[in-house]
Amino acid sequence: MAGVARVLVDAALPQLDRLLDYRIPDSLEGVEPGIRVSVPLRSAKRMATAFVIETAADADFPGPLSEVSAVVSTIPVLRPEVWRLARAVADRAAGSANDVLRLAVPPRQVRVEKAWLARVPSERSTVVAPSLDGYAGLAEALDAGERVALRVQPGVTESAGVAVSRWALVLAQAAAHTLAAGRSSILVAPDHRDQDQLERALTGLVPADALLRWDSRQPNADRYRALLVAGDRPSVIVGNRSAVYAPAESLGLLAIWNDGDPLLGEPLTPYVHARDAALVRHEQQGGALVLAGHTRSTETQRLVEIGWLRELGPAKRIRLRIIPTADGPGDEAIMAQARIPSVAWREARAGLDRGPVLVQVARPGYAPGLRCAECGEAARCRRCSGPLRQRSAGAVPTCTWCGTPDRSWSCPNCQSRNFRTSGAGSARTADELGRAFPGTRVIVSDGERPILEVDDRPALVIATRGAEPFAPHGYRAVLLLDGERMLARESLRVAEDCLRWWSDAAALAADDAGVVLVGVGGALGHALAGWDQPDFARTEYAGRRELRFPPAVRMATLQGNPDAVEEALAQLPASAEVLGTTLAAGRARAILRFDYRDGTEIAESVHAEVIRQATRRRKPIPGTPPRGRQPLPLRARFDDPEPFEE
Repeated sequence: MAGVARVLVDAALPQLDRLLDYRIPDSLEGVEPGIRVSVPLRSAKRMATAFVIETAADADFPGPLSEVSAVVSTIPVLRPEVWRLARAVADRAAGSANDVLRLAVPPRQVRVEKAWLARVPSERSTVVAPSLDGYAGLAEALDAGERVALRVQPGVTESAGVAVSRWALVLAQAAAHTLAAGRSSILVAPDHRDQDQLERALTGLVPADALLRWDSRQPNADRYRALLVAGDRPSVIVGNRSAVYAPAESLGLLAIWNDGDPLLGEPLTPYVHARDAALVRHEQQGGALVLAGHTRSTETQRLVEIGWLRELGPAKRIRLRIIPTADGPGDEAIMAQARIPSVAWREARAGLDRGPVLVQVARPGYAPGLRCAECGEAARCRRCSGPLRQRSAGAVPTCTWCGTPDRSWSCPNCQSRNFRTSGAGSARTADELGRAFPGTRVIVSDGERPILEVDDRPALVIATRGAEPFAPHGYRAVLLLDGERMLARESLRVAEDCLRWWSDAAALAADDAGVVLVGVGGALGHALAGWDQPDFARTEYAGRRELRFPPAVRMATLQGNPDAVEEALAQLPASAEVLGTTLAAGRARAILRFDYRDGTEIAESVHAEVIRQATRRRKPIPGTPPRGRQPLPLRARFDDPEPFEE
């Protein structure tokens, strides 16, 4: 007998989240760890694709074995380091390794494989390690494979004649330093804007063939090509949250930019945040780990306080001129109650004499909300009860939930057909500022009309949070409006989110520009004005620790059939604290709280119960079709942020 292949079958069933033994027939060649093969599933009477995880001379299973049917591809696309990471990440979140591997390994692309096998290997250019003198101790930390919480300079600069953000340049220099030592780097950023900045900063620092993009927005062929190259030689990989799973046998640097951004949270099961996956990968593979940002998340602050991360920052700090209007003296404090107070007008006028001015607003559209002009009742959609809004002046009110226009709206309370606007979105702000500054260009950038970059000519740039365009030489003034509206959101993270939004926008300013924070003072205003975001993170984390809220502790939610949730709760270790169970539409949800040291035991208990419940025959879940594939009777989500959101 040629031996035994232990494989992971590509299946969504929790009960198949384990290695299965298949006999390798004598006639089949090339069965090696990491390749894709085809195997029979006797219970389902069908063929399935599987990854070969390992081969052995003898089987663990005592009975007769089915045979591997065929080799799908001889290329080992599942690298050992990626498999170990996927297994550990899934176990930590009580999930299935297959769900992680779908993020890590793109679908097979035959044409890309053929081109890869026919390639002619070429020598790569020598990389010269750039200077990192601006950040004392960073080069030594990279060489020693340390774990670092990195504060970066705000503002913009130039690299090889290309304008880039300072944060992108320091991460690019760190990656080039690592590549010069013959090791790979993975740079993870929340969205394509940040990834573009990193790629621009890497221009001229690393060879073009050493720079790889790893992004779920790419076509599968491009992602598959990056997978093959990354597993072949040292590279610099730039991508979104899924890039944390990119193959890199010799990993020298894993850096995450802005780990507090919710875009780095995985929306698909097992819902593992890119930061948490990075922590696991560092423990397994070593290399330097860098969590960088203008602000610091409370998760990063926790790691600093327990001594797991070392704090590093620039040798010389650049202080922006930030003006919190709520802390102004006397009459200025009263005038600051206006949406755009006088100090903001002055900074905008002065800035427009020299270049573009950025105005950050809370919401897109013309009027984010509408109310009855007579009684003040909120205007809502007659179809789904969602709030109505106007996209532009005089536009038909449209539902923000279902998109249905309502041309004949009338107030259900007083039957009036007249409404008034509530709040001001990006379009309305653009209209108002356009009238206040006649003859000035007005540019709007939001989720519906994203703009990546503006030139240095004078312009008013109205942008929603996170959609601010890049200005090559920095904005000449930055106005941060709607602060109170942003803080009004009910969320455990609202304060740190707002500080991150404002800090990232302020960091787009030129070094001599004024930044005006409107309507917000207190601890948040002082943290931004003094550019002392870590101090705010310390205070915020201290409050979470006192209340035993995340990230001082871990949380998890169990959802599904009421009896399935009840049975799962009964099997939990005593270390799990059940905060409560709710019931809605025939589905139950329980919230758990536990310490980090108990996470492994609780995850094992929950995962075992998910598998047990999935193998039992049950009645259809209320509200689902009686036929076809039924949802799992029990689902788990560890580190779920939803219970603390509005």
